[in-house]
Amino acid sequence: MQEVTIGIAGAAGDGLDKSGDTLAKICGRLGLHVYAYNSYQSIIRGGHIWLKLRIGNEKVYNHGDKLTGLIALNQDSIERHASEVEEGGVIVFNSDKLKCDPSLVRKGVQILPVPLKEITAEIEKVHGALAPIMQNTVALGVMLKLTNLGTEKGNAVLAETFGHKGEKVVELNTSLLKAGYDYAGAKAKAVTGEWKFGNKQHPFTTGNEAIALAAYAAGCKFYSAYPMTPASTILHWMSAHSQKTGIVVKQCEDELSVINMAIGAGIGGVRSMCATAGGGFALMTEAMGMAGIMEIPVVCVEVQRGGPSTGLPTKTEQADLFQVYGASQGEYPRLIVAPRDVADAYQTTIDSFNYADRFQLPVTIMSDLLLSEHHETVDKEAFNPDVKIDRGEIVKEWPENKGKYKRFAFTESGISPRALPGTANTLYVSATDDHDEESILISDMFTSPPIRRKIMEKRMRKMENLLKALPAPTLEGGKDADVTLLCWGSTYGVVREAVELLNAQGVKANYLCIKYIVPFHAKEVTELLSKAKKKISVEVNFTSQMARYVRQETGVAMDAHINRYDGEPLEPMEIVEKVKELLGNKTRSLDVSEAEAKEMAYHYLRTHSLEKLRPIKILKESPNGFGEPTWNIEMAERVSGKKGAAMKIGVKTGAVHHFEKAQAE
Repeated sequence: MQEVTIGIAGAAGDGLDKSGDTLAKICGRLGLHVYAYNSYQSIIRGGHIWLKLRIGNEKVYNHGDKLTGLIALNQDSIERHASEVEEGGVIVFNSDKLKCDPSLVRKGVQILPVPLKEITAEIEKVHGALAPIMQNTVALGVMLKLTNLGTEKGNAVLAETFGHKGEKVVELNTSLLKAGYDYAGAKAKAVTGEWKFGNKQHPFTTGNEAIALAAYAAGCKFYSAYPMTPASTILHWMSAHSQKTGIVVKQCEDELSVINMAIGAGIGGVRSMCATAGGGFALMTEAMGMAGIMEIPVVCVEVQRGGPSTGLPTKTEQADLFQVYGASQGEYPRLIVAPRDVADAYQTTIDSFNYADRFQLPVTIMSDLLLSEHHETVDKEAFNPDVKIDRGEIVKEWPENKGKYKRFAFTESGISPRALPGTANTLYVSATDDHDEESILISDMFTSPPIRRKIMEKRMRKMENLLKALPAPTLEGGKDADVTLLCWGSTYGVVREAVELLNAQGVKANYLCIKYIVPFHAKEVTELLSKAKKKISVEVNFTSQMARYVRQETGVAMDAHINRYDGEPLEPMEIVEKVKELLGNKTRSLDVSEAEAKEMAYHYLRTHSLEKLRPIKILKESPNGFGEPTWNIEMAERVSGKKGAAMKIGVKTGAVHHFEKAQAE
């Protein structure tokens, strides 16, 4: 497979997301595949934003661990990312304002300073002075040339993007694109070979958009939410399309109202959905149990982010498993499911509405920031609009001679006849207290232990039948493997590639991705994992939550764990290297690496208003009175190169033990 990974870095407000979106659309229309990861901060302007687009002529399942080209929109971005560009790659920046010290760059990497004022002088004569954000379009033109993507599709995308602003704005942008394209052709060499473009165009979308689109396809007519990253873009999509879709969209005052409104819509017979992040779901948990005891179908999307508390609002994590599993007091029937990619998020959402109606229970779809917010090209066929809608057992009429309507009738399947409000002769009470078949409460005057036992058994029988309806997980990859990786949710894509890399390197590997969490296919998972030679869980959390859950349900323990919990997603080679270490019985080191020490030094400079300095030399030293080895970091002034400061960071703890600015000569 031919592939290239382009990084665009700058500050919030620099417009790099629009540039990345334009590049991705171009690739999608050329029949190429794209996986984009946007690492952003919880601010409107400033800070650091980092977007990676991995482009391939075959499907790519994660953002990878390589960097071929870098578009740096400010000096800080050059400092952060220039060293990541691999041999044969290129670094592009506006040389009117920025500089790239060759010492930051690997051998064999092209440094391409773009003199923006010079190459756009003729354009300015026609269109006037350029806004700073226009450097993005020039840089995009440069990268289109160096990646052999051409300008035809780029011009078309720009025309669509700016067409509403008039022909002059379109002409300005296409002229800037050409200026960058021509300059790159004269000053640099391509970083990729010629592409074999496909005839098939691919939509470029996110997990949240797929969930929203699927809800519409599945007949959802009510959506409630309170804005909370990274679930908010479902609300954005629903609001933007509410008139066309006929979906009633309600932005509530808090998540308590959100879930209760969604449940109320479910009581009324309307297919309803709500979504939130982990903190919002914490407020919803009691109501989830209410939906369970009232046997109300409702779909709730829980998008995980870095926690606990406010934690890392714009970073990814898989640490809410036990919160969702333990939602509400007591025991009740429910479905918890974790889709593994954008296409699966679409189908899973449709299935969730059907399961919710068919089994009359709440469904929680567990996503995370990576799956919900990253953009990915998807085959059009994955978004099939012709979906099967199963509303389950709904009573359309109840003649008087049929006897009293029993909303919670004790049935063999556990599923009772469900009448929608307004159906003649089906009046009943839908209460949060437990009840008998006729919905008469058994929590006060009419308490009855036998009735409680039978209503509990009736409700929980749903789980037996639901489990039979759910497809069991299967091992993917060769059966005769030396190592089996266990994963769930969005880690699927990176684990899939890591297994391919391991097999290519002579390590026989396969993987098991858990999708349906509650109810759980304990028998099938036990059978699969008990035959594995070496079992390693791969999760984006600290405590290996899925591994713990699997052991709870099956008794099978993992032999080792691979975890990431710094807010960033896992990368393929990261998993490959850690698997090899574990197979070699090497103990994982938690020491601060040299690269981490450099990043921590940058963090100190930024947070203490010392941006004029940068680290230039890092050496490890013995404890020397600090109780642990230290990284000794020498700082220099960015402009003059003169010695600026020195600091010591603990190798074990990461503590800043010493910082001292150099005295002026």
